[in-house]
Amino acid sequence: MKLGLLLKNAFRDSRRDRSKLVLFMSSIVLGVAALVAINSFNYNLVNDIDNQAKSLLGADLVFESNKPFQEDWIKVMDSIPAEKASEVALLSMAYLPQQSQSQFVRIKALGGGFPFYGKLLTEPENVDFQKEKTALVDDGMMLQYSAEIGDSIKLGQETFVIGGRLKNAFGSVDLGSGFAPTVYIGRESLAATELIQPGSLVDYSIFLKTADDFNPDEWRDSKRDDFRDNGMRIQTVEGQKENLQQAFSSLNNFLNLIALVSLLLACIGVASSVLIYVKNKVKSIAIFRCLGMNGNEAFLIYFIQIFVLSLVSVLIGAAIGSGIQMLLPIVFDSFLPYEVDMNMSWRAIGEGILVGSVITLLFALVPLIRIRNISPLRTLRSSYEEEQGKFDRLEWGIYALIILSIFGFLWSLTGNIKDAGMFTGGLLVAFGILFGVAKLITFIVRKFFPRNWNFIFRQGLSNLYRPNNQTRTLIVSIGLGTAILTTLFIIQGLILGNVGAMGAGNQANTILFGIETKQKDELAEITRNYDMPLMQETPIITMDLYGWKGKTKQEWLADTTRTARRWAINREARVSYADSISKNDKIIAGEYTSRVEPGDSVFVSLGESWARSLDVDLGDEIVWNVQGALIKTYVGSLREINFRSMDTRFFILFPLGVLEEAPQFHVLVTKTPDAETTAAYRNEVVQKFPNVSIIDLGSILVTLNDILSKLSYAIQFMAGFSILIGLIVLISSLFLSKYQRINESVLMRTLGAVKKQILRINMVEYGLLGALSSLTGIFIALLSSFLLVKFVFELEFAISWLPILVIFILVTLITILIGLANSREVVNKPPLEILRNNG
Repeated sequence: MKLGLLLKNAFRDSRRDRSKLVLFMSSIVLGVAALVAINSFNYNLVNDIDNQAKSLLGADLVFESNKPFQEDWIKVMDSIPAEKASEVALLSMAYLPQQSQSQFVRIKALGGGFPFYGKLLTEPENVDFQKEKTALVDDGMMLQYSAEIGDSIKLGQETFVIGGRLKNAFGSVDLGSGFAPTVYIGRESLAATELIQPGSLVDYSIFLKTADDFNPDEWRDSKRDDFRDNGMRIQTVEGQKENLQQAFSSLNNFLNLIALVSLLLACIGVASSVLIYVKNKVKSIAIFRCLGMNGNEAFLIYFIQIFVLSLVSVLIGAAIGSGIQMLLPIVFDSFLPYEVDMNMSWRAIGEGILVGSVITLLFALVPLIRIRNISPLRTLRSSYEEEQGKFDRLEWGIYALIILSIFGFLWSLTGNIKDAGMFTGGLLVAFGILFGVAKLITFIVRKFFPRNWNFIFRQGLSNLYRPNNQTRTLIVSIGLGTAILTTLFIIQGLILGNVGAMGAGNQANTILFGIETKQKDELAEITRNYDMPLMQETPIITMDLYGWKGKTKQEWLADTTRTARRWAINREARVSYADSISKNDKIIAGEYTSRVEPGDSVFVSLGESWARSLDVDLGDEIVWNVQGALIKTYVGSLREINFRSMDTRFFILFPLGVLEEAPQFHVLVTKTPDAETTAAYRNEVVQKFPNVSIIDLGSILVTLNDILSKLSYAIQFMAGFSILIGLIVLISSLFLSKYQRINESVLMRTLGAVKKQILRINMVEYGLLGALSSLTGIFIALLSSFLLVKFVFELEFAISWLPILVIFILVTLITILIGLANSREVVNKPPLEILRNNG
């Protein structure tokens, strides 16, 4: 048959049923819109990272270390033709005399013309904070304490005038500002503060603006390993781009996974709608066959209809997605390092159209290809189920293509074949569980039908396996949407619960560090005066790893066959000594030695993860450099460290009798009863001991809670696409199936069934569907959440059942309400009028 005739027949045949497929189109529109919006946002973000990476880094080359740079390495940096600036950053306490308030801050002492690209956002602009005794203070901190420009801020032993408000800490993302607000001062003013003491957490940076003919990336690649072996890092603009892209890649992959699930939900709706549509057209197809049309030609007529509808839906979805992307910077504003310029992304639109069209058509083909097998005899026998029981290689080939297309999309998204396989497998397991539950329910109801039950319940149950039922479609679509929503709530609740538990009960909530030995006793006395417990008083000694297993550190670094991880080798060791291990740690191998007598071998206890990374085991020799003195030790025990506790934790723990005379500083851990006590205690300590830093875990946990709540909101906003599409699939499936059920409802009305009975029958049916779908989705959510919590987040799996119960009730009620709304035409009008309108 000629193409023109096929097109004409397709157009004529669709005229009567076009309005019935509007909801079929809407699910595709939303699915593609989610995909295009998320990809557009990602591509614009990546494009802006490329454009603004230099401004975010502020230099062409950045050198970083947690120790002062040695003269030899400074000479290496000076050999580069470049303009130079430096920064010393440290965590310490600030005191505001006018407000009588103290705050844990990050002090950045800057010298030179940094930033070389971009600029600090300040109020007023271009504040010269590098002049003597002038500070630039974080705007949020000033607002919190009602500080004004011209007020004083005391840092260590020096008092500065606040010269301006800092609107952004250069090159940083806003997430950390709540933990330690930034204060800028001049590099030359740092010495007067006397804040750099043993135990101070200090980072050193040197910034270079190189000559135009110098290639920073080539130079970095040639020197990176040498710098890393000596505990230093090199950053370039290209490295900054990679870091920023990596920072947002996980979030983008998660959002794209949500978009893909949304699209798959839409495609389930497509397959369901097309199946119902084809069932409606069985007699028309049979008539076409009687008129001499073969099965493939009949198939093409309906394929053309679905293809055109799909294409129109995908194009509309792409257009809507391009508009929705404008909302995403608002939703993710708290997590972006800069303002993202949202432009039309033709790449995202093209990918959305391609992926949407391919997956939609593949799902639509599953019921469409059965048209080829419809016999002309169907003009007399309208049963459609006879064709469905036959094995069709082409149909199974389409199933394989669907799986391959999903895998291919995920592979292109993650760039990792293993991750793509795991995601695909997870989706298949979820679909398999939902589909299996649907099949099992229909089998059980059919096999063990309760014939002695009330008529209403019997009729509602029988609707689950009647010829035109939507049990499988609805359980899969509603169940998958419920699984996504429930998983998000469970993970959110677990993370927030673990964060809240950190400050609960007898957990410590205040840590003082940088305490000199001569200050220890007086600080303990101040703490007791506030009726606060001395939960820990821990000494800390800084040392370097000199060698192990008979080789020096440099020999191991030069050994290409070593298995030890570089991070473990180069990590600055901050160790402690005690007569016993923390109650939160657990010995998993060996025994802990509490004290060593002079002349005895020294056995240390190592954290299991660090020991594994250094590739050492019980009995292995490790040599340490403690301020120039070499100490030989042996691995005496391995510990599993509980990182969720608020106590101090150490990868390396010495016994008593070894390090008592070594240069050291101390940490004091306590618990304050309330915010007022915390403020008073902090102010007294800061005024008497300006070098001591106080970390208020309570305020940090509040900030962390706020960040996680914002992130949860952002993710739930995107997950809303899945939920909305699931509801549309539900509505469209019920709407389209209504036309199959009209004769049944009319027959019941004719036989005397009243409106109330029909509504109760529908309530039973949709209540069962909603309950079964939500329960299956919740089961999948519990399974996936357990795996995520145990193997990704490594948290305790203790969930709150109330939100899950609320989700179950809401999903069930929504399903019932939509089902009852769908039935109102049948119950509100006379049977004859309904037959005339739909006959």
